Amino acid sequence: MGARELLAGANVSFDPETVEVDDGDVLETLDPVVREWWVEQFGEFVPENGGFFTPPQKGAIPRIHEGENALIAAPTGSGKTMASFVGIINELFARDRADELENSVYCLYVSPLKSLANDIHRNLEVPLDGITGKLDERGEDVEIRHAIRHGDTDDSERQRMLEETPHILNTTPETLSILLNAPKFKQKLETVEYVIVDEIHSLAANKRGTHLSVSLERLEAMAEQSPTRIGCSATVEPVETMAEFLVGQDADGEPREYEIVDARFAREFDIELSTPTDDLIDTPPEVVTDRFYEQLHELIQEHTNTIVFTNTRSGAERVLHNLRANFEAYDEDNSGAHHGSLSRDSREAIERQLKAGEIDVVTTSTSLELGIDMPHVDLVVQVGSPKSVAALLQRVGRAGHQLGETVTGRVVALDRDELVECAVMLAKAEEGFVDRVFVPEAAQDVAVQHVYGMAINGPRPEAEIRGILTRAYPYRNYGDEQWTSLMRYLTADYPGLEEKNVYAKIWRDTNDPPDGEYHYEEFDVGERLIGKRGRMARVIYMTNIGTIPDSFTCDVFTRSGEEWVGQLDEAYLDNLETGDVFVLGGEHFEFRYRRGSKVYVDRTSARPTVPSWFSERLPMSYDLGREILTFQRESLSRLSEGGRPAVRTWLREFPIDEHSVRAIARLFDEQVRYTGPESVATDERLVIEEVRDRGEYERRYHVHSTYGRRFNDGFSRLLANHVAQQATANVQVAVADNGFTLSMPLNRKVDIEGLVRDIDPDSVSEDLRASLEGTDLLERYFRINATRALMILKRYKGYEKSASEQQFNADMLLDFATDLEEFAVVEETYREILEDKLNVDAIEDVLGSIQSGDVSVNSIRVDSPTPRAFGLATLSASDVVLAEDESAVLQEFHQRVLDEIDDEPADAATGD
Repeated sequence: MGARELLAGANVSFDPETVEVDDGDVLETLDPVVREWWVEQFGEFVPENGGFFTPPQKGAIPRIHEGENALIAAPTGSGKTMASFVGIINELFARDRADELENSVYCLYVSPLKSLANDIHRNLEVPLDGITGKLDERGEDVEIRHAIRHGDTDDSERQRMLEETPHILNTTPETLSILLNAPKFKQKLETVEYVIVDEIHSLAANKRGTHLSVSLERLEAMAEQSPTRIGCSATVEPVETMAEFLVGQDADGEPREYEIVDARFAREFDIELSTPTDDLIDTPPEVVTDRFYEQLHELIQEHTNTIVFTNTRSGAERVLHNLRANFEAYDEDNSGAHHGSLSRDSREAIERQLKAGEIDVVTTSTSLELGIDMPHVDLVVQVGSPKSVAALLQRVGRAGHQLGETVTGRVVALDRDELVECAVMLAKAEEGFVDRVFVPEAAQDVAVQHVYGMAINGPRPEAEIRGILTRAYPYRNYGDEQWTSLMRYLTADYPGLEEKNVYAKIWRDTNDPPDGEYHYEEFDVGERLIGKRGRMARVIYMTNIGTIPDSFTCDVFTRSGEEWVGQLDEAYLDNLETGDVFVLGGEHFEFRYRRGSKVYVDRTSARPTVPSWFSERLPMSYDLGREILTFQRESLSRLSEGGRPAVRTWLREFPIDEHSVRAIARLFDEQVRYTGPESVATDERLVIEEVRDRGEYERRYHVHSTYGRRFNDGFSRLLANHVAQQATANVQVAVADNGFTLSMPLNRKVDIEGLVRDIDPDSVSEDLRASLEGTDLLERYFRINATRALMILKRYKGYEKSASEQQFNADMLLDFATDLEEFAVVEETYREILEDKLNVDAIEDVLGSIQSGDVSVNSIRVDSPTPRAFGLATLSASDVVLAEDESAVLQEFHQRVLDEIDDEPADAATGD
């Protein structure tokens, strides 16, 4: 049986490792000249060595040959993107040899990053030049043109593309949406037969992916034939959801047919967790730091090219600085940093050195997680937790890109909370677990942009426009009420709206005579039509669309004398309530209020309640949090059966070093001996720890809810609202990935356990919505969504409005818009905050489990925090450079625990 018969079917997952696909069958799908180039490029076919096609290539090339939609899930460096392109190139060369290619686009490659599009563009030259050269030798004049177009493409190059159009066009989601409305170039897209969406998981999780999904439906509606859609991702779950996101729906509301090429575990991984000591509390910080850098130096020297990921940009800079300061082996020629705060020229220089293998080590935060092919990188070091299994695999997958190489990754944990987190993460990665991608649902601001764009290309029947929108996966459940709300906004059907300079963007009526400036003969009589309003519509659309929000920094002033003390990223303000304390420039400040882009504070000696890294570090995934809770239940079971030795024996099955084994076993043993097993949160128990700390004047409740920071951000707001009402007092909130802390005056006491049990899951969304009123979080997200919805124009008549100016306009509009019935932009703002940022669905699920009895709630009272609450009590950063700031407090907490259980700090020499 050939490859075509083996792989035939619809909506069927195909695993090329378990389904026997012969390399010879795959070769038969290639044109002889393409086949000859492939064999020369990748070696002679040797069956006992597994041939010269990787598993994703075996699955993808026949799919493309058959013109079938496919999601290719395979590790970074396994050849999935090359498989997509070679399959398409094969078809295009055959077409061009038959003189059938027009001066038009046949393949669109869409990537989330300009750097990735640039790199793919360079990589395409190898097969195109090689195959063209072979045809030249045979006297055949065949050319497949390719080009790249994104925001950095200059006007002359854009004009050249109209005259000599690339057959393969590499672009980004934002540029594609512009091309769909470009009067001349959109016609060049009518011939598109293939669309490749790379790193689809990174797009689907946010509104850039929502925007792209509608663009693909608009392309589908205008193309001469339904384009074959190919999605590529190294880390994606659930694969069926991502496949349906890729292909959209047909006119009957059913997902279009697709295949899944599931080769996610087609490469060998060598990943291990380590920590510089088995005692991360009582070992002096300078010892931890020295051991960490010694270990890192040894790893770098043992490998050719190393990438070091940290969790913050400042962390990347510090690691690079310390490597150069501590070791003569590193200088500006063989080491560097790469992150979003650096100039594009600096980043591109580092990328070129990595690609050429000319640099020993590069430190980074997230900017190299996706992007260029780096064939010489043979080691990835992750400092601290990357916060999800998907991010871990994506980062570690940057190593070992040569075919057959093992992917080598080392994770270094520098505090005990992250040690547990990373141990679970690596174990789940070995099992093939990947965190789910959650797709934003029915975003109204994105719908505004696309309906407006289609109206500009109109007039068009309303049913047609709505049909295109709802065939995109994020809008599959888009209802009449949502559509009506959208139409009311777009037609400015609200009293007083135009007085606020928010004007109608479309007209909407039936095509009854007189027909005015339009000719309606092509439409059915009485059919409702939609068209653009205003002469500047196309210019407004082309200069303002997109989903990536602008941001700004806020100047911080003291209230007494308005002394300027520094700046804060506006995202940091999302988590500040009046009375919160933060650190800036080494001093402690209490947040009072914000006015526009100015923040007013008071100096204080109080302990910080919001850590400095809060707005920069990625939140832990909800799915990983649930796995940690299961791990904690299993740890308690082992501890109960055989004490620390039983836990250590079990942990040695994990991909972690001996220091990590002993540190984790000791952590849970000390917790249980201090307050009993009921003080450990599990997948069956939520724990509330009430602490009246010695010498303090506050009552603190540490809520052990290891569901990730998004969940805890939402749950803490909800619970704080209930607590404040019952205690009639201000409640301060500090949030982390493994829980949150509520603080209130010592003379106030609340039955938080009872409150948690009594919260009705059905009231969560309404209660959380009420808690957002008047917050900086609501004001910022309203600005972002109002700008996306073209309620506030970033660019108009040559003037570009800064993010702070946009915020000023938004603050003036918010009160007015909030009073409007079902106003689309306001509703979308609340939807995005509740669903995408605060994980309201998960909160409802957990509270539902509590009410059903599947999850219990347990309260404990202690004089000093338990070991599992140390992180909540200090909110110390896990970054090696910052950890020492909190070391004295942690040591004090730890000594109190040891005193209570009549124990002593572990001897580093024995590790017991």
